[in-house]
Amino acid sequence: MNSRKLSIITGISYLIIFFAAIFANFVMLESLKQNPLETIRLNHMAVRFGILAFLITVLFDVVVAWGLFDLYRKHKFTRLSTYFRLMHAAIMGVAVFALVLTLNLNSVDEILYQVNVFEIIWLIGLFFFGAHLILLSNIIQKPKWIATFLFIAGVMYMVDTAAHFLLPNYADFAGIFLALVAVPSILGEMAFTVWLLVKGGKDKSN
Repeated sequence: MNSRKLSIITGISYLIIFFAAIFANFVMLESLKQNPLETIRLNHMAVRFGILAFLITVLFDVVVAWGLFDLYRKHKFTRLSTYFRLMHAAIMGVAVFALVLTLNLNSVDEILYQVNVFEIIWLIGLFFFGAHLILLSNIIQKPKWIATFLFIAGVMYMVDTAAHFLLPNYADFAGIFLALVAVPSILGEMAFTVWLLVKGGKDKSN
């Protein structure tokens, strides 16, 4: 497969991850956290579709890892970067199991406990995802501004995970950390996705 086709497949896979994650996070997961029993009893299909959406993100995370590995196979950090992304995908796949368990629960505390377990395991996975982004920023190198945002996003993912475990009063700063992670991540990864779809694979030097 030539680099251009591979780049398009990788970019489309990124888009699928974005849309699946938006539904899973901002529709299903938020509903489950805000109204646990009502969501499980009256809207359990949304939870089931949300679980499927998370699994889809895991599936296409592996596709992206494969695509990036093939596109940048000559770079010395590519293999390590791929390993970190695959670790993130594997950990995320394990985390989803906690959400599956909520479907058979009848207690607010038990449901929220499983949601918390999911988020903690996911958080650990994001630490390795951050390492992947840091390496990816060095691998792609250009466009320079995209690489810079990817680097910042990677650092902030790792800092945010560390802060969750190191700061007893993390909740007091949660909004700040969320912004510090979300802004560079959205700008960097979305811009990289567009670049992959429009220009990726055209440079023979990759």
